[in-house]
Amino acid sequence: MTAASASGPAGTSGDRRTWLVWAGPALLTLLVTGTGIGHAQPWRDELATWSAATRPARDLVRLAGTIDAATGPYYLVMHGWTGLAGTPPTALRLPSALAMAAAAALTARLGERLVDARAGLLAGLLFAVLPGTSRYAQEARPYALATLFAVLATLLLVGALRRPSGIRWAGYAAAVAALGLTHLIALTLLVAHAVAVLLARWRGPAAAGLEPPSNAGPSAEERTPGDRGEDGGAGGGRPADRHVLRWWLAALVPAVLLVGPLALVARGQRSRQLDWVDPARLTDLAALPGGVAQSGAVGGLLLGLAALGAGRLGRRALLPSAAVLLPVLLLFAAGTVVPLWVPRYLVFIVPFACLLAGVALAGVRLVPALAVVTLAGLLGLPDQAALRRTHEWPRSATVDYRGVARVIGEREQPGDVIVYSPRDSWFFLDLGVAYHLGSRRPRDVLVVRDQRQRADLWASECDRPAECLAGVRRVWLVVAGRPADPLATVPGAKGAALRNAFTVRQVWPHPGLTVALLTR
Repeated sequence: MTAASASGPAGTSGDRRTWLVWAGPALLTLLVTGTGIGHAQPWRDELATWSAATRPARDLVRLAGTIDAATGPYYLVMHGWTGLAGTPPTALRLPSALAMAAAAALTARLGERLVDARAGLLAGLLFAVLPGTSRYAQEARPYALATLFAVLATLLLVGALRRPSGIRWAGYAAAVAALGLTHLIALTLLVAHAVAVLLARWRGPAAAGLEPPSNAGPSAEERTPGDRGEDGGAGGGRPADRHVLRWWLAALVPAVLLVGPLALVARGQRSRQLDWVDPARLTDLAALPGGVAQSGAVGGLLLGLAALGAGRLGRRALLPSAAVLLPVLLLFAAGTVVPLWVPRYLVFIVPFACLLAGVALAGVRLVPALAVVTLAGLLGLPDQAALRRTHEWPRSATVDYRGVARVIGEREQPGDVIVYSPRDSWFFLDLGVAYHLGSRRPRDVLVVRDQRQRADLWASECDRPAECLAGVRRVWLVVAGRPADPLATVPGAKGAALRNAFTVRQVWPHPGLTVALLTR
């Protein structure tokens, strides 16, 4: 049976079996991404999520005015989620895993709508086994949700362009607004949508590559009451709808109203938020497939299959190809001027690359196609194992907050205090210890205003550390890196106060961090 015939014409049992196309990828994604989901300890970005999500809602609003405004809506969602599920690593990451499973299902559904059932199924299965899918499904950050809404918005756009109606455009508008609220960079996908809309406006859906195969009628959700194909059938080519551009622009209004103010605030925070990002270089483009797939070998395989699929698909490759290429080119061009180029910001394009790859695989028999999907999974096994040990990059750059917290928790005595150096780095040393020790951690003796009071991700310390340390007998010093003499690395007045009053009693080096016990 061919892929197209498996879909069946409208009104046959094929419509009732379409769930098989998306259920397989969704279940496989849940299986793969759920394996070891809580093994890797939360890394620095997830610690920021934990810090934000566990604050009262009014403090989240204040935080967005200081930093991370672009991530504010995600933090608000996680605030509600953690109130129900708690904050263990598995609980923090479960929304991302569910979002990736849904994205796999919608990728398969989009492939079925644009091509056929076999292409959709293979695209969804390939997406499920990518190390990058597991990486961002196992991270308490908004990238998995952005991936889900990117595919959902594109799927709804296809339906709205084929059979325009107010309900379909309203669904698309909601998905686009959710996409922008989840991740501002993901709105670059709208440029690809604009290309499809403009072609559909002037030359009809067929010119935009949006008509289904000639041997497949409209799907159940596309059919309207009394629709008997008077337009000449799906393969006959619907005429251009002169109102489609107007509908599309109207559908963007909610996103503009909701996301526009957020984008303006985030723009003012860019210099502080992205001060660690380097300008984009041409070599970054070459590294992108491996970056989003979290494996150089798997990324190269995906790129090659996607190129083959685009060539095989012809004009129907326009939308998925544009959804891959245009966001990359836009972000790269912007990244040469302002610090924006971060490969994980483009994770949302991966399903569209998988769709094109699924088309290439659908050109051969099912068993060899599944063998290629299996090969992709096997090639990614070393990276799958590595990302379950640590989320840091490179994988060798582990930051062992949990190990440091264990040392302190097992040896702490009443009256002990803790000091961090550096305090204001992206390592979030204090958040890492706080996450693992909670209320059992020593008093943070130098803090005068904590993160919540400052509406920030960093606390502020006293200007006269020697006075703040008066009367303290034992200090736990946590520093970044693995210096031979941790006390010597502490700069400024804080370092002078510690060196003048304390000596190092014992040192425990851990990956990425060192903890030392200081006594008078």
